[in-house]
Amino acid sequence: MVEAWLIAPIMAVVSILAGFYIHDFVKKQDAGTEKMQFVAGAIKEGARAFLNRMYKTLAYFVIGMAIVLLVFLPVPIWSTPNIMDNIVLAVGYVFGSICSGIAGWMGMDVATDANLRAASAARKGISKSFPIAFRGGAVMGTSVIGLALLGVSIIYGLTGDPNVILGFSFGASALALFAKAGGGIFTKTADIGADLVGKVEFDLDEDDPRNPAVIADNVGDNVGDVAGMGADLFDSYVASMMAVTVLGSVLGGYLVELPLVYAGLGAIASLIGIFAVNVKEGQDPGVVLNRGTYVTVGLFLVLSYAANMMLGYNIRFWYAAAVGLIAGVIIGFTGDYFTDINKTPAKLTAESSVTGAAVNIITGFSYGLYSTFPPMVGVGLAAWISYVVTAPLGPGYGVYGIGIAAFGMLSIVGIVVANDSFGPIGDNAKGIAEQGGLDHETIHILDKMDAAGNTSKAITKGFAIGAAGLTVISILATFKEVAEVTLGTEVIFDLMNPLVMLGALIGVAMPAVFSAQLMLGVGRNAERMIEEVRRQFREIPGLIEGKEGVRPEYGKCVDIATAGALKELLPATVTAIVVTLLVGFIFGIEALGGYLAGCIFSGLVFALLMSNAGGLWDNAKKYVEDGHLGGKGSDAHHAAVIGDTVGDPFKDTAGPSLNTLITVIGLVANVFLPLILMYAIF
Repeated sequence: MVEAWLIAPIMAVVSILAGFYIHDFVKKQDAGTEKMQFVAGAIKEGARAFLNRMYKTLAYFVIGMAIVLLVFLPVPIWSTPNIMDNIVLAVGYVFGSICSGIAGWMGMDVATDANLRAASAARKGISKSFPIAFRGGAVMGTSVIGLALLGVSIIYGLTGDPNVILGFSFGASALALFAKAGGGIFTKTADIGADLVGKVEFDLDEDDPRNPAVIADNVGDNVGDVAGMGADLFDSYVASMMAVTVLGSVLGGYLVELPLVYAGLGAIASLIGIFAVNVKEGQDPGVVLNRGTYVTVGLFLVLSYAANMMLGYNIRFWYAAAVGLIAGVIIGFTGDYFTDINKTPAKLTAESSVTGAAVNIITGFSYGLYSTFPPMVGVGLAAWISYVVTAPLGPGYGVYGIGIAAFGMLSIVGIVVANDSFGPIGDNAKGIAEQGGLDHETIHILDKMDAAGNTSKAITKGFAIGAAGLTVISILATFKEVAEVTLGTEVIFDLMNPLVMLGALIGVAMPAVFSAQLMLGVGRNAERMIEEVRRQFREIPGLIEGKEGVRPEYGKCVDIATAGALKELLPATVTAIVVTLLVGFIFGIEALGGYLAGCIFSGLVFALLMSNAGGLWDNAKKYVEDGHLGGKGSDAHHAAVIGDTVGDPFKDTAGPSLNTLITVIGLVANVFLPLILMYAIF
């Protein structure tokens, strides 16, 4: 039983090797025509350039934070009898940042290879194209599993101290927040510039090669939706594992290693699920993607139940994991209802476009508000049921059960990330096909894959938000448990306590402030992009007419998106961390506990609202573009494009970044808890 946790590092290595194998499979496929290769090369070059510049910028933050941890935590260096504790925590933080960055880079790099080859294979049918796009996305999934499990396993194997995993998790989360916010600002800057000028002003198609912002838009799909979402789920995965291991260390026994066992089994289920997904001619790719998720869920439940029986674990923990996993799937498919192009909300929002953009925006926003209720109830029920199931085992076991439910939800993260990354790869493949001049039938095949990808992205965003919610609830429980162990007394976060109320009110406001900062950043950067696109149409002779040999200056649009994203991402993320520390150091742990709770509840509502409303506006636009309500170029289409443009920073910048924000805030509170207990003013 003691060595059962070794399944985690073993499956980490297997997952990484599987990623290399899949990447090799993708690289061997036909790379298409010279024109297609030119477009794909520009996308890959832009994506690499952005990530390189972002990681170099973030390296200064990582180094600065590592120095802070080294000097002050877990005890100020001048008063600690064991300086190695400080060194190990700082090294763990840097290691987590590096692993998160590598996972994002690997997934993005193969995605930019897969999009070209999926576009080329579509000439032979969807059965040839789909495996390339999905396997390309699967590399992001295997990277997340492999590097997260390997990092946690190395730290646990070397130190045997779950608290050191906190530093690793903080590093992964902080980098993920920067990557998600920066990638989101980049991709929506380009998307808005391409849509408002290309579609509304000049009636161009989605990926018309005459549009100067179209390559930047394609680059954004990779840095925002592949690397960014990968970093997001890497963060939640590691954070939930950290919370459960720390809670388990308080209770003792095999409970420390239980999440590592479940993680290894989840990796097995995800790998089998990934290789089981395939499409035959005439099949709906969306149905096949969902089937892969069901297979993976079923496999994990069977494998984890068998392991529970063989290793003698209490069956109540398996119940908690099953509750979390099933809740995650249900929450994900709730997001599907409110965003799917074939469902009532999207159709009614599209129909409202006939009366103008204002009504389109009101309708979409209203359905976005509706969409928050089922997932919030689902997260609450999952937390309550898992607590009730495990609480009879003794004091502290109920909150441990909530942590297990959160990790159960994230146990199949490999297939979830694969499904999510499939979306932008299919989108890019369609763009490359259009810019490469492929025939209508090929583009139609890729359009079906793109539509399936939009739906799968909506499902995985709901899943990610639900997982973040349960994860941060378990992080809050960890905060309380560690504070009580340190103080030797019970800590109560009573809303009738004015300090707790003060913290809660500040916490409720923080996700709104963070979202505003990110979306204002998108708006400012989009203004620069719009002016650049207009300038090129105005000043480059023959561009809008599509004369042979006349190409836009794609690089200038990529540069605008890159420079603006790096400039705008820092204030929002640094503000969130600084406010968290100020609340703790000024008002103490009671206020900080209230602050964390406020951030969790407000952050979940904002994340669900913005992710679902944005996806809904996007598919309402696509519904019109499919030929309904006047089709492309109609007044309804122009109104729907404006609604979609409003939704762009909702669904791809602020909304998904909030998952990571609430996790980072929870981890900042836990990491700096020893200092706050020593130096808080009140």
